[in-house]
Amino acid sequence: MKRRSLLAGIVGATAVPAVAGCSSGAARTSVAGVQLAASSGHIVAGTAITEVFGDGQKLTAVALEYDTEIDASKLSPATFKVTDRTVTNVYANTAAATAGHGTNGRYVIIELSPLDEAARLYEDGFSGSSSSSQQPSASASASASPSSSATVSPSGSPSGGPGGGGGMKSPTLKTASAEVTQVGTVTTTGGDAYAANSTAITTSKVDNLIVDDFQQLKYTDADTGRSLQYNLFVPKNYDKSKSYPLVLFMHDGGTASTNPLITLTQGLGAVIWASPSEQAKHECFVLAPQFTGEDDEGSDGNAPALKTIKGLIDSLAGKYSIDRKRLYTTGQSGGTITSIALDFTYPGLFAASFLVAGQWDDLSQVKPLAKQKIWAVVSQGDEQAYPGMTGIMDTLEKEGAKISRAVWDGQLTPGEFAPHAAQMRAKKTPVNFVALKKGTVVWPGLTENSVDNHVCTWRAAYTIEGIRDWLFEQKKK
Repeated sequence: MKRRSLLAGIVGATAVPAVAGCSSGAARTSVAGVQLAASSGHIVAGTAITEVFGDGQKLTAVALEYDTEIDASKLSPATFKVTDRTVTNVYANTAAATAGHGTNGRYVIIELSPLDEAARLYEDGFSGSSSSSQQPSASASASASPSSSATVSPSGSPSGGPGGGGGMKSPTLKTASAEVTQVGTVTTTGGDAYAANSTAITTSKVDNLIVDDFQQLKYTDADTGRSLQYNLFVPKNYDKSKSYPLVLFMHDGGTASTNPLITLTQGLGAVIWASPSEQAKHECFVLAPQFTGEDDEGSDGNAPALKTIKGLIDSLAGKYSIDRKRLYTTGQSGGTITSIALDFTYPGLFAASFLVAGQWDDLSQVKPLAKQKIWAVVSQGDEQAYPGMTGIMDTLEKEGAKISRAVWDGQLTPGEFAPHAAQMRAKKTPVNFVALKKGTVVWPGLTENSVDNHVCTWRAAYTIEGIRDWLFEQKKK
């Protein structure tokens, strides 16, 4: 199974110079008997807050720390301006974090629209990709939107198209930074009014929601000497006396990079399992390798690469209290191809596989999957993965696998997906195959072509809670 090698490395990752709060010795004045002070002098620090959405990481809020408690009732979106951004909500809080409602505290939270062009921090490697969409995306911290144009290679990875390099470029990840100006009065709980000030404050800290909860590590196979960077999420209340499942997520070819954070920021595939809501239901380890290209991803059936991935899993299972009967694999595009290769190379390794927008050319090799638990999702408009995965399902059915098949609207909300997933789960078949209906998958602002159908498949698939729940229900005997 050959798949074009991708450019390794992270290009254009830039850090915007950070500037802390301004001078604190601003002169006071009095207006209508109310004491006023230059606002910049009372801002201690600014923190940029990011979230990961289906189409990548975005800067979605700023937390300004003041030198005293702020009156939440006196704030409004008109109080602040953020350069090149749309302010959607402003409130006070006791911590540098977003909240459902405001409360008096030292921090002012400025929420920003994720639809702003300037919100984007992650850019994928697909040439000609649209960097924004008019379709709102749900985030992992609370899930789904856009990218590209070209064709798809036989392995299911986007290629071709304009821009050279087979239509691929290295993904990029910017450091989050925002420039904030207090353009209205901020009132403290003590009654002081901090006047508007023309001096802009640039954030000096970054809080990457969920992403910061992962460790960046490196594994080296003792037998082959091959090394692999990876991200690991350890349950926050890890107890070695308990036994935990592990979810392995493997990214697509357009996310190949030497920067291990790329696989965490490209979309929901890795971070969704580590989100607070998911961990509350399914406490688990999350393993997300960062591949630099085809050679270490194993999507071509490369035995040493596959051995390294398995060795990494074995190493973690030996270090932590991980239940070997509850190991799960999932991936998108090239990551699904690698999952398939692992499934037939090590047929007893995983309890179940969640396969998204992938395929395998040699159908004779996939026959061992007939005895495994699989849920596959592809888009009918994906000219490679749809017929490719259909061929796999037909092969497994001939080998005796019981399969449930369905066609779903690809732009349903997570809540709207729920009854469809419940209906399929109720059939209790070991293999489930969902095709997202052609014409419903690509987000507004993108092109109805094979590649946009391919990429938008995983914008939707990882938002489907019922499939995630199904995965954790599976356990090896």
